[in-house]
Amino acid sequence: MSTEPIVRMHEVSRVHGAGATEVHALRGVSFHVRPGELVAVMGPSGSGKSTLLSLAGGLDQATAGTVSIEGVDLGSLNQAGRARIRRTSVGYVFQDFNLIPALTAAENVALPRELDGVRSRQAREEARAALAEVGVADLADRFPDDMSGGQQQRVAIARAIVGERRLILADEPTGALDTDTGEQILRVLRDRCDAGAAGVLVTHEARHAAWADRVVFIRDGVVVDEAGADDPDDLLEPSTAGER
Repeated sequence: MSTEPIVRMHEVSRVHGAGATEVHALRGVSFHVRPGELVAVMGPSGSGKSTLLSLAGGLDQATAGTVSIEGVDLGSLNQAGRARIRRTSVGYVFQDFNLIPALTAAENVALPRELDGVRSRQAREEARAALAEVGVADLADRFPDDMSGGQQQRVAIARAIVGERRLILADEPTGALDTDTGEQILRVLRDRCDAGAAGVLVTHEARHAAWADRVVFIRDGVVVDEAGADDPDDLLEPSTAGER
């Protein structure tokens, strides 16, 4: 297995607005994730966690610095090029699911594969396998409006892991799930990383961060600390940010 990072961010900053309304969401952040590695990102609300995830997946562009996926500088690509990278390499679990209401669960999960050029029949087979992997095979023909929030979340996770996604980005993926189901989903993410994918998990719970190989803590758009997953509680101490 290659040890070169799947995603690398170097001195990345993201500024929203200008003048009096200027907001620095990230400030000179360097960050990487290698194949086989799951990294948890923690921090207070508004600290820049979701911005980091959006930049790492090519959903947003950095104001300064570089973001690369498998050695490709996203800043060198046009919008179509970034979209192609997202379709072929990145699986993204959004907080608000982003399922298409007019499509069934299987159709939602198969869509990124079909956009990749995979034949419809194969894409549907892969979709049903991904739904089974997250424990909702029985929802394949159901529409999002006929599902609970937790069921929609698991379908969204199936969409993120379908096919050979090299980078899986998950923004609070267990937020709408009960404890047992949440643990099941974290196991799926862990297994995908153990099989060679790179994963980034944004979470506010130390018990979820314990599934990761590393825990990165962000405050006010700056990485203030990093630790192994055996001591994520240390990163929650308020004194940490002031000392680093």
